[in-house]
Amino acid sequence: MVKIILSGLSNSVVAMDSVAYMDETQKGNIIVCGSHGGESAARQLLRFNPGGAIFNDAGKGKDNAGISGLALLNEAGITAATVDAFSARIGDGMDTYESGVISAMNREAALCGITVGMRANEAAKRMLKFEK
Repeated sequence: MVKIILSGLSNSVVAMDSVAYMDETQKGNIIVCGSHGGESAARQLLRFNPGGAIFNDAGKGKDNAGISGLALLNEAGITAATVDAFSARIGDGMDTYESGVISAMNREAALCGITVGMRANEAAKRMLKFEK
């Protein structure tokens, strides 16, 4: 499932159940997905140059594997965050957007005012507002 939720001046907030649905038509969009925030998901997303991303932390896992992609995205200058796995269903982009609560974010996200405990829908709106 891929669904446009909000539109900005030059990009949109798009919900998708998995980063596997990413393609070149999503370039510059803020992606809210049900995928984990690990490095493999971040690398998949990077192939299509998103404007930002919100993932599920998948319980964070061993050595914070579920949020390890945040640093990789930060290095690329992409705003990114994860939601707590207990706040939104893994694999459900709309639930991530509607129910998710931010559990971790990268420096780029902090610079646009995203904080731990913030609702994912508010974080997505901030990412859209601070589009580059």
